[in-house]
Amino acid sequence: MPHNALASAASSYLRSAMHQPIHWHQWGEEAFTKAQEQDKPILLDIGAVWCHWCHVMDRESYEDPALAELINREYITIKVDRDERPDVDTRYQAAVQAISGQGGWPLTAFLTPQGHPFFGGTYFPPTERMGRPSFRRVLETMADAFRHKREDVNDSAGSVMQAIEYNEAFAGGATDLQNSSAGIALIDKLVASALQSYDPRHGGFGSQPKFPHPAALDMLIDAASRSGPNHAKAAEAAQGTLHKMFRGGVYDQLAGGFHRYSVDERWVVPHFEKMSYDNSELLRSYVHGFQTFVDPEFARAATDILRWMDEWLSDREQGGFYASQDADISLDDDGDYFTWTRAEAEAVLTPEEFAIAAPYFDIGTVGDMHHDPARNVLFRPVDLAPLANELNLSREEAERLLASAKQKLYATRLERPTPFVDKTLYTGWNSMAIRAYLEAGRALQRPEAVAFGLRSLQRVLSVAWRNGQVGHVVAWGDPQAPAPDVPGNLEDAVFLADACLTAFEVTGDTNWFRSAKEIADSLLARFSDTEKGGFFDTDIAGGTALGALSARRKPLQDAPTPAGNPAAAALLLRLATLTGDEVYRSAAERTLECFAGIVEHFGLYAATFGLALGLLVRPAVQVVILEGEQGASAARELEAIALARYAVNKTVLRIPASRRADLPPALAETLPGIEVATGAVALVCSGNTCQPPARSAEDLIAALAAAL
Repeated sequence: MPHNALASAASSYLRSAMHQPIHWHQWGEEAFTKAQEQDKPILLDIGAVWCHWCHVMDRESYEDPALAELINREYITIKVDRDERPDVDTRYQAAVQAISGQGGWPLTAFLTPQGHPFFGGTYFPPTERMGRPSFRRVLETMADAFRHKREDVNDSAGSVMQAIEYNEAFAGGATDLQNSSAGIALIDKLVASALQSYDPRHGGFGSQPKFPHPAALDMLIDAASRSGPNHAKAAEAAQGTLHKMFRGGVYDQLAGGFHRYSVDERWVVPHFEKMSYDNSELLRSYVHGFQTFVDPEFARAATDILRWMDEWLSDREQGGFYASQDADISLDDDGDYFTWTRAEAEAVLTPEEFAIAAPYFDIGTVGDMHHDPARNVLFRPVDLAPLANELNLSREEAERLLASAKQKLYATRLERPTPFVDKTLYTGWNSMAIRAYLEAGRALQRPEAVAFGLRSLQRVLSVAWRNGQVGHVVAWGDPQAPAPDVPGNLEDAVFLADACLTAFEVTGDTNWFRSAKEIADSLLARFSDTEKGGFFDTDIAGGTALGALSARRKPLQDAPTPAGNPAAAALLLRLATLTGDEVYRSAAERTLECFAGIVEHFGLYAATFGLALGLLVRPAVQVVILEGEQGASAARELEAIALARYAVNKTVLRIPASRRADLPPALAETLPGIEVATGAVALVCSGNTCQPPARSAEDLIAALAAAL
C-alpha cells in the first residue's frame, strides 16, 4: 500500500495516517512553500493518538478515496500531533475558539497559504448530522471562498490573527505585589472563585463535563491548612472532590489511575483515555491531601496511581514515563475494554464474590454506556461496611471476597485486546511524573518510587538537556521511526528544573541543584520577555515562525497542565530561597506582576498562579534535617513529621552528613555551627528567623507550629 509523507514521521499519531489517501505533510516549511507556490489554502488537522473523535474523523473522511480526491485537488494538507507540537496546537486552538466559540480535538482549520486561519471547527461528520454541516460541504465552501472571495478570506484571517495575539499575550500589570496583604487578598479571591464553582453534592467544579483540576485542588489544600476566611470551605471542597473522584468511574477501579475526564457531573462515565500528566498531577494532589488531612483513602489512591503508572506507563528497564493510553481498541467500541456487562462479571466471579462486587461496583443489568446500555462502568456508590452488614458478612470476609473479585475481574480484563499505549517520552510530562514520584515516595515511605524517579530523571537529563537547551522529546514511541529534534518549550524547561530541585530536596545531592540552576539560567536567557516581564512559550531565538507561530504567547491558564508563566515564577522563587540570588526573585516577581491585574478573571484556571503567588508573598519556611552518623532512622522520623501538612511555601530538605560540605549558598549560611555527630536534628527557618534546633518530634512540631 502506498504511503504519504507521514511515513517519515516519528509521532505514533502521524504514522497511523501514513496509509491514508490524503497527501499529508508534516508541519514545516515544505508545506507552506508548496501552498504559496500553488496558491492553495491549507487544510490543517490537529489531533492525538489518544483522541477517539480524531480516529473517527480519520476513518469517516480522511480514508474516503472520493473525499481525498477533493482534498488533494483543492488543498495543501498538514497533519499535526498536538502532543509533539503543543506550540502549534495552542495557537490554532485560540483561532478556532475565536471563530466558532469552541475548541478541542480533532481541530480542523482552514488557512491561507501563509498559515493564517480564516475558518475552522473541530469534528465534521461525513454527512449532515448532529447540527453540523457535512465535511464535504465545508471543504467545497471554503475552497470556493478562497478562489472567489479572497479579500473576505484575507480580512477574516487578519481578524483571527489579531484574536490569537490578543488571547495569547495576556497583559494586566500590577505593582503592589510586594505588599503581602495585597498578594494574600488576591490569593483569597482565587480560592473563593474555585469554591464558587465547587459542586458540594458530587465534588469537583462546575457541571458536566468534569475535569480534575489538580492545581486548584492543591490551592484548596494549601488554603485548608491555614487560618483564613476560606479555611473550612476549602477543606470541604478538597476532601469532597478527592473522595468523589476516587470512588467514581473516572478512576479505574481495577488497574488504578485516572481517565482524562468525566462526561457527567457524578464522575461515573469517563472519556477513557489516560494521560501521564493527569495522573502525575493527581498523584501529587492525593499525596498533599494525605499529608494535610491524614485520610488513609488518599494514601490508597496515591498508591494505586503509582501501581498503574508502574505497570502501564513506565519504562522499567531504562527509566522514564510513557505519554498516554488510548481509550478504545477500535472505533467500533467506546471504552469496552474498561466496562462490563452483568453477564461478563457473573461468568468470572463465584456467586459469593458477585453478591458483593455487583452492588459495590454498581454492576447492573442496565449499565451506563449509551452505545451499549448493558455495559457498566465500575464505580463505588456504597461503602463497604454497611454493605457487609446488609450481606451478613464480617468486615474481614467482605474485604477478602472483594479483593478476590477485583483480582479476577482485572485478570480477565487483561485477556482482552489492550488499548494502545503511546510510548513516547516527552520531557515536560516526564519531569512532572518524576517530581510526583519523588514526592509520593517520600511522603508514603516508598523508597522504590524515589529510586525510579531518580533513575528516570537521570535518563531525561542525559538526553533532553544538551548544549544549554532543553529538548521536547526524550524517546519516540516507535524505535524504528526517524527521530527529529523537536525544540523544548517553556514548560519542558520549567518542569525539568522543578524535578531537579525536588531531587535535591529528597537526596541532598547538590548535583541535582546545579542542574536545576543551569536549566533555570537557560530559561531566563531563552524565554523571558526582558521588556514587559513574563515568559514566552517558545525560545525567543527560535528560527522562522511559520503560520500562527508568529503570535507571541505567554501562557497563564492551566489547560490542563500547570501554566508555564506561574510555574516558572514558582521555580525561580524556590531557587531564590536556596541561592539568595535576587535575580531569580526579581524575575519571578515581574512575571507575577505581569498578570496580576487580570488573573482573578481566570478563576479556577489560575490556580498555579495562586500557588506561585503564595511563594512570593508568604515567608519561605525551610525545614532542614541534618543526618549524622547512624542517624537514618532518626532522620526518617523527623522527615515524616516535617512533611505532615502540605503548604506551598514549605520546603523539607534532608541532608546526609556526607553532603554538608557542598550546599547552595543561602542554605549553607544557615547551617554553620550546628553539629550532628549522631542521630539527626531539624532546623526550621521562616523568612530570616530560625527556630532552635529540634532533636525530638515534640520540638519539631512546636517549631513548625511557630513558623507556619
